[in-house]
Parts: sequence; structure tokens; C-alpha cells
Amino acid sequence: MAETSKPLLIKRYASRRLYNTETSDYVTLEDIARLIREGREVQIVDLKSGDDLTRQYLLQIIAEHESRGENVLPLDVLTDLVRSYTTQAQSVVPQFLAMSFDMLREGQSKMVENMTSLPHPMAGMPGFEELQRQQRAFLKTMMAGWPGVAAGDGGTEGKAPASPESNEDLDNIKRQLAELQKRLDTMNK
Repeated sequence: MAETSKPLLIKRYASRRLYNTETSDYVTLEDIARLIREGREVQIVDLKSGDDLTRQYLLQIIAEHESRGENVLPLDVLTDLVRSYTTQAQSVVPQFLAMSFDMLREGQSKMVENMTSLPHPMAGMPGFEELQRQQRAFLKTMMAGWPGVAAGDGGTEGKAPASPESNEDLDNIKRQLAELQKRLDTMNK
């Protein structure tokens, strides 16, 4: 789905059902999350009052993903966010978070660019191609759902679709990341 400059308007009816004005059908929170992962901007408004409910629904989407065990936000970050609502830091936190995510997106783009530029200084080393393949798989997994990043980004343009072997690699990377997260969680307790 192509990005547009104008946000997709979602109307909330009195029955709390959400209506996509572009496709003229009802949508769920998961549908809205999918649209956002595809790079769309959305605006959710109450049909009767005209109130903008976008923030409320985005927070609800995040809360649902977190409650299903899809932990993206570490506990200390969530704690600091709660604290920021009761301190003078409240005015700084939103700008800091926005700048952090901008830097993350920029860093990922540069990493992909550096990884795919030829010739690479380490290209002659034994095992370099395997390392590069694993990096591409890792970046593809990490960048999935970021706006402006197509499914083929991450240095895999023009290559054949993922083989079962590369799917196993992705599973291994995901497993290793989960293990690292568990270790970090136990260290923070």
C-alpha cells in the first residue's frame, strides 16, 4: 500500500466500531496496526464529537501486543515513561523519544547501505559471505514493519525468495534475541 501525505481517516461510531473511510468497511485494531506497519499514517476520530482518538488507540495497540508477550519496551523504559507523567521531565520526553526513533531509522538505513556497498574491505576473508547473509537476514527481521522499508530491503534486492535454510536462520536469530532479552531482564531485577 503506498504512503500518502494525508492520513487514512478511521471513524469510531457510538457502538465503538471502527470504520475505514477509504475502503468503506469496518476494521479491527489489528487491521489498523497492519496499516501502520505498512507505512500508512492513520487518524482515528469520534464520529459524534469529532475528538481525535488516535493516541488512545495507538496506545491500546501497543498494550495488546505487550500483553501477548511481544515485549518491545523494556520494563525500565515503561517505568520511566510513567514517571515522566509526574515530573517536570514531561516536556522533554516526547522530543527525546521522537529523536531516538529518528536516529534508529537513520542508523538502520546507513547500516544497510554500508553492508551492500561494494567492494567491502573484508570481502576476501573466509566466511565473509555467510556473515553478510546472516546480517541481511537479521536486518530484514529487525526492520520489518518500519515505514519506507520494503520487504526486500536489507540488501536482498534481486535475490531469490528466502529458502527454508534462511527461514531457519531467522528463527535462530529470533531465538538468540529472545535469550538475550531474558538475560537482560534477569540482570535488571
